[in-house]
Amino acid sequence: MYKLAAAFALLASPALATGLQIEIEGEGANGTVTVDLFDDIAPKHVEQISALASEGKYDGVVFHRVIDGFMAQTGDVEFGRIGGDMRRAGTGGSDRPDLPAEFSDFNYDRGVVGMARAQDPDSANSQFFIMFEPGPFLNGQYTVVGQVTDGMDVVDAIKRGEGPNGAVTGQPDVMKKVTVTE
Repeated sequence: MYKLAAAFALLASPALATGLQIEIEGEGANGTVTVDLFDDIAPKHVEQISALASEGKYDGVVFHRVIDGFMAQTGDVEFGRIGGDMRRAGTGGSDRPDLPAEFSDFNYDRGVVGMARAQDPDSANSQFFIMFEPGPFLNGQYTVVGQVTDGMDVVDAIKRGEGPNGAVTGQPDVMKKVTVTE
């Protein structure tokens, strides 16, 4: 009986996720983005993102850093929630440990989803970004976790930030609901 229960637990594990469905709403974007996750390229990162999404940790988290022609960053489950102090958005992570880098030769092209990190390559935690345009200077420097397969028009509409760091002022667009897909 224990073996059967363990087998079902593994089947229900977020690590078996193949994607995310992200419902975005705000002043800029309104719609759904579908992401295929690359558990063969970055299994630890995909497992962490899937677990956080399954627990509802990404629901209500804003796009705090959005640079036109580059990328839209979100995923600060600690400080990036609607109603929180947006000056701290982007400085937090989650209650899970940081992850060792899982660099690959996958190119940072339009629609690629990568893990944000601090200067330490092994500091990715919960934050991720979606590329608006190719960013070859990121290749081999940041962990690739997935690719947008539907809804790039929604990504393109995300409210842009200002200045060189792309900080979003006023009311940022938000991931209303993030669902793990299999």
